[in-house]
Amino acid sequence: MATLCRPAVSVPEYVITMEETLELARSRHPDHPQLPLALRLIENTGVRTRHIVRPIEETLKHPGFEERNKAYETEAKARVPAVVQRALDEAGVLAADIDVIIYVSCTGFMMPSLTAWLINSMEFSSDTRQLPIAQLGCAAGGAAINRAHDFCTAYPEANALIVACEFCSLCYQPTDLGVGSLLCNGLFGDGIAAAVVRGRGGEGIRLERNGSYLIPKTEDWIMYDVRATGFHFLLDKRVPTTMEPLAPALQDLAGLHGWDASDLDFYIIHAGGPRILDDLSTFLQVAPEAFRFSRATLTEYGNIASAVVLDALRRLFDEGGSHHQARGLLAGFGPGITAEMALGRWHRSDEETA
Repeated sequence: MATLCRPAVSVPEYVITMEETLELARSRHPDHPQLPLALRLIENTGVRTRHIVRPIEETLKHPGFEERNKAYETEAKARVPAVVQRALDEAGVLAADIDVIIYVSCTGFMMPSLTAWLINSMEFSSDTRQLPIAQLGCAAGGAAINRAHDFCTAYPEANALIVACEFCSLCYQPTDLGVGSLLCNGLFGDGIAAAVVRGRGGEGIRLERNGSYLIPKTEDWIMYDVRATGFHFLLDKRVPTTMEPLAPALQDLAGLHGWDASDLDFYIIHAGGPRILDDLSTFLQVAPEAFRFSRATLTEYGNIASAVVLDALRRLFDEGGSHHQARGLLAGFGPGITAEMALGRWHRSDEETA
């Protein structure tokens, strides 16, 4: 049975605090008619610090989409291999043991994908399959876990490598002055995460079932408007209300498995913002403490898009994991509006010989 092993996570060295973010908003947009609202919304995110790949002075400039995308490629090639190697080490496998690389990112574009460069630059086999996913946004972390699960179900001896690389700061658009854009300027951060799903062996979450759900007629609620200046992020004000229709989808998936989504041992949830977690707590009828790993990611790193789910899982590992056979739920939410969901049990390798 496929096991999702301990993720490796890395955030860049440049840090911007909440206080610095608020001061930037005040100094750059002093005459904005909705500045007080934007400042209040940014404060309410609970994001204390974010990490970015370039110094803030450079980030605030816009040299053009071509230069931005070159920066994405340069930073990805400089930073991803070390995270990948740590994930391989955590899972106890070699690059040559990996059968498919699933690479998720929505903040830059490369063709061929970074997967091809990784195969050529590290010691992956030339017959390693490649699955780059670019258009699921924050939901892609959950989707990557699910596609790895599917692959290891189809090929039970296989191993999958998941890589999430998000440099949200490279999508900053100084001319986007809507309240939603100003909020996003204080919400999103940069981060890289990687994890191995082993077809055999390993310690972590034994994946048992996965599913997807799309809320009808919401495809324009989270989207990119692609212009000459690059990706312009559009966020509808209705997005925070989406947990009411998505909580039943989580319940339905759990019900198909004979579980109650309101009565599980651990929850690894994409933290798009505090309202998402608060509402999910209400509609799933679980204690707010159940989402402590997701809240910690949001507080310390901001919304790091597809990498959030893997970082929240890393925090569960850091806490010592859960008890053997503990039941849990993983979920990522993103454009569509799409939910990518998975169910699994915590597996301790020492229980095999106990």
